[in-house]
Amino acid sequence: MQAVVCNEFAGPAALRLEQVSEPRPGPGQVRIRVKACGVNFADSLITRGQYQNQPQPPFSPGFEVSGEVLEPGVGVQGMAVGDRVIAMTPHGGYAEQVVADVNRCVPLPAAMSWVNGAAFPVVFGTSHVALWHRARLRAGETLVVHGASGGVGLTAVAIGKQLGATVIATASTPEKLAVARAHGADHLIDSSQDDVRARIKELTGGRGADVVYDPVGGELFNASLRSIAFEGRILVIGFAGGVVPQIPANHLLVKNVDVIGLNWPAYAELNPKVMTESLQTLMQWVLDGKIKPHVSATYPLQQAVEALNQVVSRKSTGKVVITVD
Repeated sequence: MQAVVCNEFAGPAALRLEQVSEPRPGPGQVRIRVKACGVNFADSLITRGQYQNQPQPPFSPGFEVSGEVLEPGVGVQGMAVGDRVIAMTPHGGYAEQVVADVNRCVPLPAAMSWVNGAAFPVVFGTSHVALWHRARLRAGETLVVHGASGGVGLTAVAIGKQLGATVIATASTPEKLAVARAHGADHLIDSSQDDVRARIKELTGGRGADVVYDPVGGELFNASLRSIAFEGRILVIGFAGGVVPQIPANHLLVKNVDVIGLNWPAYAELNPKVMTESLQTLMQWVLDGKIKPHVSATYPLQQAVEALNQVVSRKSTGKVVITVD
């Protein structure tokens, strides 16, 4: 079978399409024929040896797939050959086949396409657990979403609206802001032109934001800290801007601010009940037509590097997905 393999920690450019052995499922696992694989910014980190749960080469990137069950392992119940599934994998999704723990798999409804299935779990799961479980976002509060047209940002806009918040979206171009508007954002801030801190204050009548969702870091984090409301919460999702902010603790003290980290994959091992409840809620919202993955581009497996570069360069809106014939 074919897989896109990382043989050295040299970034996406070092990935190569290779012939590899078919994986075998262990106890409690299933072997899946991959139909589509979601592409995430973290895929680039794992190819550089910078991910928090780092495998050693050779391995394939890819944290989320949709596909058909080819072979259940020993002890697997409730899944059979031919079942349509979404699976969250520690890595390995850039391939024609992958093995996943059965407790990281959920049924893929017949009404949901392979592409939308693969575009779903990481970005929607991250944003929902962040906003619902970690930040405790309440109806009537104001939510700022940075990088609002990106993979996770766009889902945070949609989920924020579902939870009853007023959503302020920031993005770096008018075109990206238009995408955020189309997905429900109430107010828009051009982070390349506007004074983000001043605009947040203006849009909230001087009070500041209740919750900030930040997958970017750098100067946007600093602007968030200076425009957060009393008892506001800032969610640290990632550092797509390349700069990890240093937080002055006195700012947290003065306004009683919470800065909250979110490592979504950790819930699969440390608190799976939260992940399961979140995914059940999200799947019902999908079936009810309340949310829908926004896929801006698809690439065949042979063009996986181009797909990943599209995400890393922050040129994409919404989700990029690799399709597997």
